[in-house]
Amino acid sequence: MLNSVPGPRAGHVHFGSHTAGDMALTLETRDLTIRFGGHVAVNCVSCSFRPGELTAIVGPNGAGKTTYFNLISGQLRASSGSILFDGRDITSLSAPLRTRAGLGRAFQLTNLFPNLSVEENVRLAVQAQSGVHYDLLRPWMARRDLIARADAILDQVALGSRRNITATTLSHGDQRKLEVALMMALEPKVFMFDEPTAGMSIDEVPVVLDLIGKLKQDKSRIILLVEHKMDVVRSLADRIIVLHNGQLVADGKPAEVIASPIVQEAYLGVSTRSAA
Repeated sequence: MLNSVPGPRAGHVHFGSHTAGDMALTLETRDLTIRFGGHVAVNCVSCSFRPGELTAIVGPNGAGKTTYFNLISGQLRASSGSILFDGRDITSLSAPLRTRAGLGRAFQLTNLFPNLSVEENVRLAVQAQSGVHYDLLRPWMARRDLIARADAILDQVALGSRRNITATTLSHGDQRKLEVALMMALEPKVFMFDEPTAGMSIDEVPVVLDLIGKLKQDKSRIILLVEHKMDVVRSLADRIIVLHNGQLVADGKPAEVIASPIVQEAYLGVSTRSAA
């Protein structure tokens, strides 16, 4: 039970070493905090993320996971603290400017152009990434390079055969795949997934997990994943950080973090204290 979980402990539990070789840190939050009235939803969270590593962000309901995501991607503005990306302070940048800088975000609810075709959705993202603007004298159908790039991405996410279908008619699982395709088209340095399997049927889940697994093969990217399903976390994560009551309470290798007493209590609701 969540209300039986003890209050936050001083500091957080750190497991093992996270040295990333010669790779410089590219995304970092420093004392990141947001308050809604008297409620502190994210409380002084300092954490860095590295290329070639998928970090799962877990915690009980209300722990601050999605709020932390929203702070990083720019949907929310921090009350205090800072966000550094490639050595640049992006704390004051809007969400669109952070996207242009290389932060790609997928939401719990799909964020598509529902009345456009699957191909048109991806083609618009390719066009935005390439910096090509609308040209009255050159219709987009003449830009075979953009269409070819969009089609190649659709093939990668197994939607090539559905390119001419209106996005709103896709199944929920295929819409999530299309959202991944849009992120890929923007060529971000950071992929951010907020519960990517939420609302999916059992048959649809492996397809999206396979897509994220393929993205992991590019060691130049950072992947962040908010997820409450521990089987998903175990199958994908290289590292887990745990939030509880808005604070960072654990950080390390999946097996070590999941087995730790603080996570057993705070996340799994298992009391590890001996009976009186």
